[in-house]
Amino acid sequence: MKFNIILNKATTVEEIENYWTNQDYVNLLQLFNFPDANTIKPENLREMLFMAIADFEPNEAAEIVLAYKLSENLNEGQIAQISNDMLIDKVCEEYPEIDLHYHLYSVNQLLFKAYNGKFLNCKATVVDFSITSLDGFEDEITKEIVLKSFNNGISDRNVIKRLFSDQMNTEESFEQAEDILWELNKKDAHNFTFITSEYWLDKDELVASEFEGECQLTEDEEE
Repeated sequence: MKFNIILNKATTVEEIENYWTNQDYVNLLQLFNFPDANTIKPENLREMLFMAIADFEPNEAAEIVLAYKLSENLNEGQIAQISNDMLIDKVCEEYPEIDLHYHLYSVNQLLFKAYNGKFLNCKATVVDFSITSLDGFEDEITKEIVLKSFNNGISDRNVIKRLFSDQMNTEESFEQAEDILWELNKKDAHNFTFITSEYWLDKDELVASEFEGECQLTEDEEE
């Protein structure tokens, strides 16, 4: 399959809008022993949460937020280890289970802002693009299709191209695409945005504003 891809805009961000809901803030305030969290006006929830978090040691706060968000994925020992590692390493980029990177990133950035920099600052990349089939493809545009099709527009030094060369260039299934691209949002038939870690794709690694992308899928995936 071949696609024409136009890169409309690529930006670097320090948090993902709407990842944390007001209900998340209320729940976390309660976990940080803040009284009457349900009575706080929505526009003040985030600021009050930061105040509540600041009363705790950074690793203690990290453990609370990690347990709130990832207790179904990590055991107590893993959470305790990560809560300490986050103060010295970019865990959201280095953790071996890449399906957790999005959540670890959002936890990290919440704590980074609450503590005004005690945690390392990690960044994400938001790409706004259009994609148009050149050979009549009309099925759903998936994360796998997007990543494979972007191969020709990304610098060869990019970590995705180096780690997943076969998946990007052949029919081999690219299952990791689901976790590398944190979000793929459809605006209309041809216009999309995706969000990923700056670790996976720095905006400066996008080397073409318009290019032809080729995506090879297995026969099962194409059906």
